[in-house]
Amino acid sequence: MPIPSRAALVDHLVRTRIAGDVATPRDNNLSHYRKLANGDRHYWLGLELGDRWTDEQDVLAVMAERCGVNDDPGHRFGQDTIDPELTVDALERMAARLRKAAADSERVLFATGHPGGLLDVHRQTADALRAAGCEIVRIPRGLMTDEGMVFQFADVAVLERGASLWHTHSPAPMAAILDGLEREGRPRPDLVVADHGWAGCAGQRGVDAVGYADSNDPALFLAEAEGTLQVTVPLDDHVTDPRFYDPMTDYLLDAAGLL
Repeated sequence: MPIPSRAALVDHLVRTRIAGDVATPRDNNLSHYRKLANGDRHYWLGLELGDRWTDEQDVLAVMAERCGVNDDPGHRFGQDTIDPELTVDALERMAARLRKAAADSERVLFATGHPGGLLDVHRQTADALRAAGCEIVRIPRGLMTDEGMVFQFADVAVLERGASLWHTHSPAPMAAILDGLEREGRPRPDLVVADHGWAGCAGQRGVDAVGYADSNDPALFLAEAEGTLQVTVPLDDHVTDPRFYDPMTDYLLDAAGLL
């Protein structure tokens, strides 16, 4: 398939509900913003937010600016949105960071807490960076967290539990990887490409990190606003068909000069 133009990609994102009128309802978004503001660390995604985001209206304002949700605090129920133009803007910022990684032959680690949706996005990006001369970091063996085993599948670190790849927001798997690399005397990644707590933990530890986040996961957007994460791409992170992400991935890799 040809690489989509920006306009064609925006149309595709809206049509497949990766952006535009997304499936995540407004009340769910606001509930998560409130829980983050109230200090529930499950919603901090491995970041240390301190007391900087204790007002849920401040969180909503950032999410409206960086994700494109409705900025009206009186809108409590029904539909919410992700601005597809903001999605493409963020993809282009991510592409610039990937281009640098390729130019400098960096060591790059990929990880996902959403294997049902984003695993192949990460895999394709890893393939392209390896072809460009990057080292795709291999994680240490035998890593465990309270939730399960951390291992690598198709170059992407994931959480395995009960013989299944597991959806997780936890930062613990990324912490296990970074601690394991240190124990083995191996360098940290130059770049982490991830989502959820995998991205949050890496950024909090000072590793360059870029990631994907849904409209009900505000922490990574706050981290980009504060400079802890370099890029956060807004999207629905689990649409009905993971192949819907292919044009987005093609656009990203083309913008990064990796196709």
